[in-house]
Amino acid sequence: MDEPHADPRDELFEIATSVRALVEWYDGTGAWGLPLAPARGQVEPAYPAAEPHEAPPPNPRAPAPPAERRPAPSDATFAQPAQFTPPPERAPAPQFTPQFTPPAPPAERPQRAAVARPEARTPEARIEQLRVLASEVASCTRCGLADRRTQTVFARGNPISELCFVGEGPGAEEDLQGEPFVGPAGQLLDKMIAAMGYRPGEVYICNIVKCRPPENRKPQPEEMDACKGYLAAQIELVRPKYIVALGATAIQGLLGTTEGITKLRGKWKMYRGIPVMPTFHPAYLLRQPSAKREVWTDLQEVMARLGKKPPARG
Repeated sequence: MDEPHADPRDELFEIATSVRALVEWYDGTGAWGLPLAPARGQVEPAYPAAEPHEAPPPNPRAPAPPAERRPAPSDATFAQPAQFTPPPERAPAPQFTPQFTPPAPPAERPQRAAVARPEARTPEARIEQLRVLASEVASCTRCGLADRRTQTVFARGNPISELCFVGEGPGAEEDLQGEPFVGPAGQLLDKMIAAMGYRPGEVYICNIVKCRPPENRKPQPEEMDACKGYLAAQIELVRPKYIVALGATAIQGLLGTTEGITKLRGKWKMYRGIPVMPTFHPAYLLRQPSAKREVWTDLQEVMARLGKKPPARG
């Protein structure tokens, strides 16, 4: 006898019940999707694999899955802060300090050997120093006058005299003999010196320049500048009490003035603490004999300062 046919509604109800149970099972386990048939030779997993890319559409009848419960934090959770390992400290950036090297102090210029004061030197030492200076002058080439000279003309007379005569420069006779005032003008100067009560060898005689200017011309300023150091050393070593400047070039070379001898004659000047009497050059007196009276007046002023009287005429 054949079995009676089942009611289709009962079958539908059983299917729906099975699907719902399956969905609830997925919800409970967190898995989604339908299991796939295992490949040949592959073991079927104990649990159906989830299909993240083919999630089933939500079932409106299915209850909402329960919210995930996380364990409540305990007091110990906040007692210790989370272990934090700070990044390694960077080495401090080197501070830039401008490398400043203070300038080296300027090198001391070599000091010229100062000519010792006569008070600190014996007469013999001063005379010897004058010989050394004369030797230095003999090899001098500081200006163009050295090119045409026969020899230098340094000085003549007493190197430690109280009275010094300063002229302009050597002439032809002086260039040949190597001594100042040996020509006609020099012979007149010797007479002037004798009239003052001195012998020519008792006074010191020199010139502004030590070489003869061509054609006996007046020395140029650069030529006088080249020789002025020698003249200063000479006078420093001799250290006369008074100086007689013979002519315009002599007083200009000593004082650096540009005034003429006519305005300066007979008026006391000073050169490095030494009184200077400007007067006419003997060569001028050879051309103008009438000017001898004025020169004698100037020399008498010097004699009065030195406490000398003119020698008695025999």
